[in-house]
Amino acid sequence: MTEEKKKEKEGLIEFYSSYRELFEFFCNNTTIHGTIRLACSPNNRMKTAFWVVLFIATFGLLYWQFALLFGQYFSYPVSININVNSDKLLFPAVTVCTLNPYRYTAVQEDLEALDKLTEQTLYDLYQYNNTQMNKPHMATRRRRHSTMLQAFPLERLSPEETTGSRVKRSIRAAVSENELPMRRKDWNIGFKLCNDSGENCFYQKYSSGVDAIREWYRFHYINILARVPSSSGTPLNEEHFESFIFSCRFNDNACSEGNYTHFHHPLYGNCYTFNENRTTKVEPWASSMPGIKNGLSLVLKTEQKDYLPLLSTTAGARVTVHERDEPPFPDDGGFNIQPGVETSITMSKEIVDRLGGEYSDCTEDGSDIDVSNLFNSKYTQQVCVRSCFQTAMVKRCGCAYYFDPLPPGQEYCDYHKQPNWGHCYYKLENEFASDKLGCFTKCRKPCKLTEFHLSAGYSRWPAESSKKWVFYMLSQQNNYNITDSERSGVSKLNIFFSEMTYKSTVESPTLNMVVLLSLLGSQWSLWFGSSVLSVVEMGELLFDLVALTVILYLKRRQKRKMESVEEDASDPTPAYPQWEGHHNPDFQHEEEPPSHQFRVVADITPPPAYDSLELHTTEECDVSCSCSHRSSLRSNLSSKSQASTATVNA
Repeated sequence: MTEEKKKEKEGLIEFYSSYRELFEFFCNNTTIHGTIRLACSPNNRMKTAFWVVLFIATFGLLYWQFALLFGQYFSYPVSININVNSDKLLFPAVTVCTLNPYRYTAVQEDLEALDKLTEQTLYDLYQYNNTQMNKPHMATRRRRHSTMLQAFPLERLSPEETTGSRVKRSIRAAVSENELPMRRKDWNIGFKLCNDSGENCFYQKYSSGVDAIREWYRFHYINILARVPSSSGTPLNEEHFESFIFSCRFNDNACSEGNYTHFHHPLYGNCYTFNENRTTKVEPWASSMPGIKNGLSLVLKTEQKDYLPLLSTTAGARVTVHERDEPPFPDDGGFNIQPGVETSITMSKEIVDRLGGEYSDCTEDGSDIDVSNLFNSKYTQQVCVRSCFQTAMVKRCGCAYYFDPLPPGQEYCDYHKQPNWGHCYYKLENEFASDKLGCFTKCRKPCKLTEFHLSAGYSRWPAESSKKWVFYMLSQQNNYNITDSERSGVSKLNIFFSEMTYKSTVESPTLNMVVLLSLLGSQWSLWFGSSVLSVVEMGELLFDLVALTVILYLKRRQKRKMESVEEDASDPTPAYPQWEGHHNPDFQHEEEPPSHQFRVVADITPPPAYDSLELHTTEECDVSCSCSHRSSLRSNLSSKSQASTATVNA
């Protein structure tokens, strides 16, 4: 009998009859430490309560630690791994510029006129008199280009002047009122810029007269260069390689024409880029040994004849070291070398590899940034920022800034075509510097970056004891007359690697999924001393709780339904059930005297005959006893009814 009961209890899925039974089974059989204490002493409520509190507290501390781990994981921390590698190093690209723009033939006449106008401005403002100034020639040029000064004259600005109401004074008026107007340090100098309707004017002002003259000259110089048609070939590239670079050697071998490219920069003049990444078959430079002989060595011409002294006030050359597939930015990442000095630049290479995605805001190749690359080169943050500014310039001002690449279908700004583009440009430049344009926010840093860390050393070159024969050799080789007193006309540059090792800085996730699971398992083992199977047991407990809740709910609902059915079945039966079963509507409509019906009923109702009910004993009565009782009663009533009917008929 016991085996049959066991078989009845066993099933495919075991369900419990109560929550108490479920929790007792779990506490007695689980592998989680401490849970058995919840059921081992049911008669000691204090001990049970203590273990309940301890279990809940431990459970809370465990999930508090889990929350900390998940919070740290979703903050996406990174670890920085620094590796030192030793290998043959590819030499970077080196761009060298003359540092001063040249007087090109295509715009020579306009540049001379601008020089005369600037010299006249210096005289009116500071009483500076250049003895080489040809006043009649200057007057002719000034009459021809008088519209420049009339449109954008330099003015001295007093400290009391405000943006709303400026008491502007032209330079000539200032001279008449005060012979030395700029001796006061609290006065500024600038030029006025207005929009197309002549409103919303402001002054581009400077506290330094040198800065004001240079910016004013630069503003007119850009307009002169913008008038040179781009379809006329390369009229600005007139200076030859040999007239700027006397000597070029790499790895102690002479450079060839395929090792460099040439371009023109508005401020730094002619620039030459060595070892640029091009589609030609020229092999890229590589260094297998450190030292000067295994690098680039240049002898440069740094004299200042035929240059623009009012635009550039620095002598020497501008040098930029950059990646082979990146455009150079001399004004942002370059450095100057001095005339008459040998400059030795040692390089160390570093590769930075950042994690993208959720770990940082870097970009792989710039394809996910909503800024068009106008440089047609590899993505860099500087390329993106300059392209963003040029795009905003074209959109806002209707023309392109001369210092940046020209977008397709656009033209450079020129006040002969766009008279008030300067007003738009300087306002846009202020917004750009304060990041109101959002260029610095849009242009994210690249995930992979190669950097070259530079350190410089200087020495006087050539030495006093050797300058005669050095100058003589340079004169013979380059047809350039150099005297002992013209040391400032030459300079030497050496660029090389200091060592054949490079550093790679690689980011890796501090918490990946494997580490996270390991830390979660450690915390679980610390607080409960269990394993992954214990977690499965917890999941099973939750499933059983849900299933038991559903089962108990269904049982309770079924029980209520059965109780309602039993209540309906226990209602009392009517005294004459046969009237309900033999309902005759025709008989119902027969008209009988009410008094006669009542008399007949009273006459035919005999006393009950108890011996004819055929009642069964208590032992024999079962569920059907009520049915037999009703059947006997119905038969007796039927016989009595027939007898009464016969009596009435008689």
